[in-house]
Amino acid sequence: MKPLTRALAVAAVAALTAGVVAVVAAPAANAHGAAMTPGARTYLCWKDGLTSTGEIKPNNPACAAAVAQSGTNSLYNWFSVLRSDAGGRTTGFIPDGKLCSGGNTGFAGYDLARTDWPLTHLTAGRNFNFNYSNWAHHPGTFYFYVTKDSWSPTRPLAWSDLEDQPFLTVTNPPSIGGPGTNDGHYYFSGNLPSGKSGRHIIYSRWVRSDSQENFFGCSDVTFDGGNGEVTGIGGGQNPPPTTAPPTSNPTTNPPTSNPTTGPPPTGNCMAIYRVTSAWSGGFQAEVQIMNHGSAAFNGWTAKWSWANGQTITSLWSGSFTQSGSAVTVKNAAYNGTVAPDGSTTFGFIGNASTPNTPPSITCTSP
Repeated sequence: MKPLTRALAVAAVAALTAGVVAVVAAPAANAHGAAMTPGARTYLCWKDGLTSTGEIKPNNPACAAAVAQSGTNSLYNWFSVLRSDAGGRTTGFIPDGKLCSGGNTGFAGYDLARTDWPLTHLTAGRNFNFNYSNWAHHPGTFYFYVTKDSWSPTRPLAWSDLEDQPFLTVTNPPSIGGPGTNDGHYYFSGNLPSGKSGRHIIYSRWVRSDSQENFFGCSDVTFDGGNGEVTGIGGGQNPPPTTAPPTSNPTTNPPTSNPTTGPPPTGNCMAIYRVTSAWSGGFQAEVQIMNHGSAAFNGWTAKWSWANGQTITSLWSGSFTQSGSAVTVKNAAYNGTVAPDGSTTFGFIGNASTPNTPPSITCTSP
């Protein structure tokens, strides 16, 4: 174990043993979706940085710059570019230059004006199948805008850079795959804006109809006759690949695979797992427990099964049991109550060999 990591872990365990509880402000509930096709900056940067250890290490230089400013949590929670108090407000509420982050300071790195973001290749005016993550289901309306021909990727996006009206508006579209997975998504089709060529941004807004929460995202595209090919991720070269990724509009193209990250939540409890650091033979991880219901949790339980023989050596902000590959974690006395749209976390140190595949976690609340 790294010395600093060991010291932090020991200090955390010692504090709990002594009955001392450190109160840390919990982040706002991190959910619930982002554009996947054409991919938003956070989504494609997440894909760009995926590794077999569960860590996210961006290859793309724009993604690396964004993470340097906003931290890797912005990629572990790529679906969380949101404002809980937006209520459908746009110009003036989200300042110019901060449209891609929605004014959310945790994603400010994705407002950077750069020409090397991951890029989706499209054909102007063509009918296109859109995918938008359904990490958590909500009713509402999706709005898609495109930049004016006068826009330049060398300056941060402003409201005046967007065409006055959205080119596509969709309310309560169908979805496929369970929430709480990296593969589940809403799907719908529509015509891309006509008369466009070269580099542009497709800007998305998802306005919930059941709360004040809104979601935002920038998808970097080029209208060059492409069919949805993505370049600039995973250390690849810039020329587009020869084949486009499969679409997933079940009306015309039934999907051929199911989500790979495990079963969806069965209730209002959702858990997000992330590796915060790793070293030879070991790692440190954190799990966020979120309440997407209308009533407060009075205790919670998280469960998962390891795929590669991992074991937990110490855990804080909860209690755990492990039997073979199966792990169960229950809340501590001080973090069992989670308000609606609130969250709490627990962390642990573990032993692992390669690959350190992240597990699929479920959580429940009585």
